[in-house]
Amino acid sequence: MRALISVSDKTGIVELAGELSSLGVEIISTGGTYKKLKDAGIDVIPVDSITGFPECLDGRVKTLHPKIHAGILAMRSNPEHMKQLKKLDVDTIDIVVINLYPFRETISKENVKLEDAIENIDIGGPTMLRSAAKNYQDIAVVVDPKDYERVVSELKQNGSVSEATKFNLSYKVFEHTASYDALIANYLREQQGISFPDILTVTFEKQQELRYGENPHQEAVFYRELGKLDGTLAGAEQLHGKELSYNNIGDTNGALDLLREFSEITYIGVKHANPCGVGSGSTGYEAWKKAYDADPVSIFGGIVVTNTAVCEKVAKDINDIFIEIVVAPDYTEEALSILKKKKNIRLLKLPTINCKLPSTTWDMKKVAGGLLVQNMDMDLIGQEMEFPTKVRPTDEQMNDLMFAWKIVKHTKSNGIAIAKNLQSVGIGPGQVNRIWGVEQAIEHGGENTKGSVLASDAYFPFDDCVQAAAAAGITAIIQPGGSIRDEDSIKACDEAGIAMVFTGMRHFKHS
Repeated sequence: MRALISVSDKTGIVELAGELSSLGVEIISTGGTYKKLKDAGIDVIPVDSITGFPECLDGRVKTLHPKIHAGILAMRSNPEHMKQLKKLDVDTIDIVVINLYPFRETISKENVKLEDAIENIDIGGPTMLRSAAKNYQDIAVVVDPKDYERVVSELKQNGSVSEATKFNLSYKVFEHTASYDALIANYLREQQGISFPDILTVTFEKQQELRYGENPHQEAVFYRELGKLDGTLAGAEQLHGKELSYNNIGDTNGALDLLREFSEITYIGVKHANPCGVGSGSTGYEAWKKAYDADPVSIFGGIVVTNTAVCEKVAKDINDIFIEIVVAPDYTEEALSILKKKKNIRLLKLPTINCKLPSTTWDMKKVAGGLLVQNMDMDLIGQEMEFPTKVRPTDEQMNDLMFAWKIVKHTKSNGIAIAKNLQSVGIGPGQVNRIWGVEQAIEHGGENTKGSVLASDAYFPFDDCVQAAAAAGITAIIQPGGSIRDEDSIKACDEAGIAMVFTGMRHFKHS
């Protein structure tokens, strides 16, 4: 029995080769792997003594040779194949252990050069892996170091690797090489500035299995991207609490999307994928109090995210209510000690929480029979804001208008957000018509609505929203503009002494 071993990730490779050698397996190897095994005192045969051809082109050509691939691809059950091997003086290879050049690790480095990325595209490795995986009936092919123990155990117990295991290992190879090639293709696409390719192949890796999906009868898994994860939930470290659920992940991701809009100290409460309380302040506690006081009912059982370290005072307040998840760049020792007193609260640390996502980030939604792909909605306003009303907003009103505009951008459409003094007052998400969203937000704000400002994610098709806002004491409105009946809303604002701003950009958020 012979094994060909050539790995970039040398984790556990000496131990594996030692076990194989002790079982009488002849080992062939290449380059750095050969040296490592030789230095460890393991009997190993250099690949060029098999091929009769030296490694060349800086190691680009080592195993691309008939004496290697014929030994891998020959079907032992095919007499003609075996006859040809004998005639060509080729011995079979029964175990192939390969992992690939570190392309992913290379492109993850800062300022990596294209030529370095290209040089880390493996050619011989995938070729041998695919050859061995195709001939899985006769070959045990191992691409994942976690499978070393399984192969050695079966060899010790049975003298061979079972066909069921070889079939499973074959599947893992094709899954791995497909992911590897997708990563290369996506990198090269980005280098050429191609936004949407004719054929889209994406690759993710399993981060965790979830207890269930959106509902208890649905199975679910969380997959993470293979690139940089700065600023994303996938890059967070869980410090405490039970595992995240499907809905936890979806809702927290939405909360982080909203948090990225703010540079000032901000706390955000989210419930069922909609913001329920948002506050900005000069201190973390001030921001927290604004967010909590905005809607102390809805935040119960919700998610809290912030772009500042959680302090002791905030931690004490959070522990007095039921919060599912807290995500922050850091926690003081006192805050962490307090929060950990609750067994199930999930505490996540994300030091890069303020990082902006790359401009090339996609928003993807699976639909039956296809995939919707778009650029992330990273802009806030159009090229230039317009002030169509007789009254212009004051500086203080503009601060609140932009604050409300950020909130409504991340509220389910038709969305309305009312704010005052950098605090959300009322939020009306996901209504089937805009006036209902306005009425819901006003009702929630109550008396605090007087003197506030209102943001709408899309234009007003009628002046009824302005009239409702005026009756509630709202002093300024921000909306995209662009309706054929804009003049009706402008007239209604002028009659009520309300300032209105057109952003020139809509922010529908349907899912």
